[in-house]
Amino acid sequence: MVSRRYYLNISARIILMMITCLLFALAVFSLPNPSILALLGLLIPVEAFLLIKYLNSINHKLEQFFIMHLSGDVTTSFSASGRKDEFESLYSYFRRVNEKLEISRVESEIRNNYFKTIVDHTSTGLISFTMEGRVELFNDAARKIFRINVLRTIDKLDRFKEGFSDTLKTLKPGDSQLINLIIDDDLVQLSTRKAIFRTGNTDLHLVSFQNIKSELEQQEIESWQKLIRVLTHEIMNSITPIITLAATLTRIFRHKDSRQIKPISELTDQNLEKTMRGLDIIENRGSGLVHFVKNYRSVAIIPKPEFQILNLRDMFTRISDLHEEILREKNISVSLECPHSLHLQADGKLIDQVLINLFKNAIEAVNGLPSARIRMSAQNIDNQIVIEVEDNGAGISDYAMQNMFVPFFTTKEGGSGIGLSLSKQIIRMHGGSIGVQSSPGKTLFTIKI
Repeated sequence: MVSRRYYLNISARIILMMITCLLFALAVFSLPNPSILALLGLLIPVEAFLLIKYLNSINHKLEQFFIMHLSGDVTTSFSASGRKDEFESLYSYFRRVNEKLEISRVESEIRNNYFKTIVDHTSTGLISFTMEGRVELFNDAARKIFRINVLRTIDKLDRFKEGFSDTLKTLKPGDSQLINLIIDDDLVQLSTRKAIFRTGNTDLHLVSFQNIKSELEQQEIESWQKLIRVLTHEIMNSITPIITLAATLTRIFRHKDSRQIKPISELTDQNLEKTMRGLDIIENRGSGLVHFVKNYRSVAIIPKPEFQILNLRDMFTRISDLHEEILREKNISVSLECPHSLHLQADGKLIDQVLINLFKNAIEAVNGLPSARIRMSAQNIDNQIVIEVEDNGAGISDYAMQNMFVPFFTTKEGGSGIGLSLSKQIIRMHGGSIGVQSSPGKTLFTIKI
C-alpha cells in the first residue's frame, strides 16, 4: 500500500531506538556520566513518541478517509502537499477510490433525478407512505388532485373523507377501488391501486390515484345515448303505425274536401269492418307499448336483495331439472361442475333469475347443433365465488358484444332485451361483476361475487 521509503523510515527509526537503548545500557555500566545518561534517557522516549506518531499518521489518514465516506463526502481529494513522500502511493489509492465513488454518486443522482422527473410528469397521482403514515413521495399529479402542496402524513387526507387514510392503509396490493371525494365542493372520483415494496427495513405503500370522473361521465352519456336510441326505436315502432292507422280511419269518417263528418247513411259495412280491424291494431300496439314501459320499470326498479346462504350445487341441479324436457327434446348435454360444499351468500330468487336467463340463452345458442353442450361451473378462487355458464354455440358478433348489456337491446325476434341488462344490475347489487367472452364455437359468461 505504501512505498519502500515508508519501510526504510520505520526500519531506521527502530534501529535508531535500539542503538540509543544500547548506548544507554553501556553508559549505565561503563560510563556512569549523569549528563550522558540524562541525554540518552531523554532520547529514548522522544524517539518512541516520534515512532508512534509516525505510525499513527497512517491511521489518521485512514480514519479521515473512512469518516469522510461514511458522512457521504466524496469530493475531498488527498494530496501530499505538493511533495512526494512515503505516503504517495496511499494517496494515489485514495484518489482512485474517490474518483469511483464520485462517479457512482453522480450516476445515482442522475438516476434519482430521472426517476423524479418521470414521477412528476406522469398524469397519475402517486403517494408512497410507511405503515405509520409518514409520506415519502407526493408527486405533482397528486398535488393537483388533492389541491395541496405539502403532505407530511397520510392522516391529513382524512379531511376529504373520514377514514380515507385507513382505507389507503388497508387496501390490498393489486386491488383497485373507486373512491368518491368532495374536494373544494367538487366531486372527484378516484380509481386507486396499491403496491407494497421494501426499502431497507421499511415497507413502503405506493398508491396510485387517477381521477376518472370525466371518463365515467362520458360512459354515462354514452349509456344514456344508447338507451335513448333503443327507447326511441321501440316507441317509434309503436307510435308510427298508430298515427298512420288513425289517419286512415279518420278519412273513412270525414269528407276529404270539407273535412265534415260523414252521415251514417254513407258508411258501409266494409267501412265499419275496416274501422274495427284498425281499432284492434291500435289496441294491440298500445298494449305492446304499455308492456314495453313495464319492462323498462322492471329494469329501473329492482327489489333490494335479501341475503341468505345458498348451496350452489343444489341451485345448478334445480335449474337443469327445470329445463329437463327441452334439453331432452333438443338433445343438449349439460355438465354441472360444482363442489357439494360450495355456498354463496346472496338473494336466491334474484340469482336464480340471472342463472335461468343465462341458461336459456345458452339453450338458444346451441339449438340445432349435432353435439350441443352446456357447462355450468362454480368454484372459490381467492375468497371469491366464480360462476361460469358456457356453451358451444356459434358465438356472439362484435356488435352484439358491445351492446348486449344495454337495456332493450336484442338480436332475437320477439325478444325484450332486458334479460342481460337486468342480470348485470342484479349481480352489481350483490357487489359482483358479470362478463362475457365469445368466439366461434364457444361463449362463456362469468359471474364473480
